[in-house]
Order: sequence, then C-alpha cells, then structure tokens
Amino acid sequence: MGLFKSKDERRIEREMRIRTGMRSIEKAIREQEKFAEDFIKNAQQARRIGDNNQYLFIRSALKKTASVKKMLERQLLSIRNAMLIQKQAQASQDFAESMAVMAGEIGRIFGEMDLTKTQAQWEHAVAQAGSMEERMGLFLDSMEQSAISGATASPKEELVTDQEIDRMISADVLAGEKRELGQLDELESEIAKELGATKQKD
Repeated sequence: MGLFKSKDERRIEREMRIRTGMRSIEKAIREQEKFAEDFIKNAQQARRIGDNNQYLFIRSALKKTASVKKMLERQLLSIRNAMLIQKQAQASQDFAESMAVMAGEIGRIFGEMDLTKTQAQWEHAVAQAGSMEERMGLFLDSMEQSAISGATASPKEELVTDQEIDRMISADVLAGEKRELGQLDELESEIAKELGATKQKD
C-alpha cells in the first residue's frame, strides 16, 4: 500500500518522523537534567563527608552530563532551524507548481498560439529559476554555516569547564543552606511561641 500513498500522505509521515525524533531529544535533555541534579546532591554529600576522590569522580560525571545536555540542545536547535528552512522551500515549491498550473490553463484557453505558448513557457521558466535560486541560496548558507561551525569548534574545546561545574555545585549548596536556615528560623519562631504560651499559663 505504501506505493500508492499520495504526496500529502508521504509529507505527513515525514513530518511525524521528524517530530518523533524531536520528542526523543527533548526527553533525553530532561533525563540529563535529572542526572545532573542527582550528581550535584552526591557531590555535596562527598564534600560533607570529606571524600575528595568521590567528589572529583562525581564532578567529572557531572561535567560529562552537562556536555551531553548541551550537545542535545544544539541538535534540537538544528532540527528546528532545518524545519524552518524546509517550510520556506516548500512555499517556493508551491508557488512554482501554482505558476505551472496557471501556465497550463493559459495554454489550454488560448489554444496553440505561438505567443501564448511562448509566454506560458517563459512564466514557467521564471518560476523554476526563482525556486532554484532560493534553494541554491539556502544550500550555500547552510554550507557557510557548517564551515564556520567547523572552523570555530575545536576538537579539544570543552563545552563545559570545571569552573562551571564547581559553580553549579556551590550554587546548589548555597540554596540548600538558605532552605535550612529558613527552616531553623521557623522552628525558633515556633519554640518562642510555645515558651510565651507556657509563661502566660504560669
């Protein structure tokens, strides 16, 4: 049955496959975020118990996780940009096909007049040329961007530095300490209220 699918059916299937791939990448990004949270908690525990070897090991794992997350985010962004370019190309194709139909209709209405036939052929050629020019421009832009990315991205370049990982862990530690201080303040307030109530009874 796949041989008899219409053009629109095949287009819808392609779009569904692309969107499925995007959802898979988005899920992977969320998983990396969860892994990072767990690694940060483990790093904090290693600091509390003074296990520097474990801390360095966990920091390395956290760094790798952050790098994988950043790579996945870049992949997702590339797919989204490609979808936009595809929609632009599709608009040009639709225009060219519409012009071809109109040229055919003009030829059918006016018969086989040489001038009409020449005009229809010319319009069709202009539509094709415009579409090809736009596609070529998109292709060249893509090549230039790929060349720029390849030139600026060094194989040894770190997506995430050790300092960034340390800041992630420290920031989370400070947030945890603030939460603990807030809880202590609430506890002291409750104790003070109870002591005040006891003194009033006495």
